[in-house]
Amino acid sequence: MNRIDNIPEIALGWHRDGTRAALATVVQTWGSAPRRVGAQLVVGGDGRIQGSVSGGCVEGAVIVEALEALEDGAHRLLEFGVSDEDAFAVGLACGGTIRVLVEPVGAVLPEPLLAELVQARQSRTALCYVVNVQTGERKLVRDSYPDRMRMDRSGFEEDGQVFVAVHNPPLRLIVVGAVHITQALVPMARIAGYDPILIDPRDAFGSSERFPGETILQDWPDEAVAQLGLDARTALVLLTHDPKLDDPALMAALAADVFYIGALGSLRTHAKRAERMTQAGFSEAQIGRIHGPVGLDIGAAGPAEIAVSILAQMTAVLRGRTA
Repeated sequence: MNRIDNIPEIALGWHRDGTRAALATVVQTWGSAPRRVGAQLVVGGDGRIQGSVSGGCVEGAVIVEALEALEDGAHRLLEFGVSDEDAFAVGLACGGTIRVLVEPVGAVLPEPLLAELVQARQSRTALCYVVNVQTGERKLVRDSYPDRMRMDRSGFEEDGQVFVAVHNPPLRLIVVGAVHITQALVPMARIAGYDPILIDPRDAFGSSERFPGETILQDWPDEAVAQLGLDARTALVLLTHDPKLDDPALMAALAADVFYIGALGSLRTHAKRAERMTQAGFSEAQIGRIHGPVGLDIGAAGPAEIAVSILAQMTAVLRGRTA
């Protein structure tokens, strides 16, 4: 998890070590705002900061308000207009308006609640932080706001008083088969926000020379996915073209709640795959979750284009779109 995504953890650490901390969260935007709703900045009692709520153009004002909030122990709901000039400086074509909620940890945002949020994030448990900006009620909820969770979309409810901050686990891509397509897919997926993990027991394929800096598991696929765990924020892509390697991981995924399963191969290959899964006891509905041949039909002509088609299909499935 990078420093931008680690803001609740940093805030809890600063609060506990006596530095004190205030969390600033973008809760609403209009026009071309620099950061999306849910973006956060943490301000320490000593003036240090991590994260961003505006790409730099209103951070100074937010820091001043956060330091004052730490002194008076009250939350603040701030509104800023981002001018055309400031917007251009942070790489935007036009201005916009943002609202920022500032919450001192302890005085407003209870430490136990923040600690529970941090623990849930560390255990890859999806939840929402819900705050009523009028009454000050704050709580964590699970298994709620399914549309917001699927779309990673924080925001106000229709009443304009209840703000819902989505805290999903990081997206994860597990690829079985360290092949040429994988060499293109992994960096693309990383740019799109996924944590990629490669599984290939074949030393010649799954080597650090071919995939520098990547996590490579050289275990048998079923053992590897059991070790990793499979959840609703995980995509599994099978690229070995070898049933001995693909099928064990595929069976694990069909029995789990992964949001995407893709498998390389022709229509004939996929028909044989589906027959094997039927014989293994999986239902027609379960087998129907497999995207095979993998990727959108964009006429891909090589590994890089196939990787584009796979990532596009993963995104469509994640966001509930039919592509």
